Amino acid sequence: MEVGTRRIVHCNVTAHPTAAWTLQQLREAIPSDHSYRFLIHDRDTIFSAEVDQQLKAFGLRMLRTPVRTPKANAYCERLVGSIRPGCLDFMILLGEKHLRRILAEWVMHYNQGRLHLNLGPGTPEPAAVFLPQQGHDRHSFAQDCKVVARAVLGGLHHEFRRERIAA
Repeated sequence: MEVGTRRIVHCNVTAHPTAAWTLQQLREAIPSDHSYRFLIHDRDTIFSAEVDQQLKAFGLRMLRTPVRTPKANAYCERLVGSIRPGCLDFMILLGEKHLRRILAEWVMHYNQGRLHLNLGPGTPEPAAVFLPQQGHDRHSFAQDCKVVARAVLGGLHHEFRRERIAA
């Protein structure tokens, strides 16, 4: 997750994470022309010295959380605290492939449809088109518009957007 935008840049799962698997995930998440300066991680063995060395070659500085402080990375804790009650607590997962599909849909909802209060409220990836509002009342809009709902995760959540009514 990018801390500044709250955008989830990569999400994957495995039953048995290793340092090599973690390094591959970070390679997939970090583009070659990135502007990132830091990577915050805990002291889990999947973040080995080799992983840190490889990431230093990417131009990143590793920030390790202190020992025995699971809440030191508040951004990560908040993200996990959103995934569980907002998604996984209501699902019966049928396997790794199913979990990947569920998380992919949830990440898209998190990045593009779920409002984040610390962003204004806004979304990490704002919609490309915003229909103009009518007047100064933020709860009204042009007569040729309607509100459309889209079900997310089988109706567990809904996203709402404005659309122009076809003439």
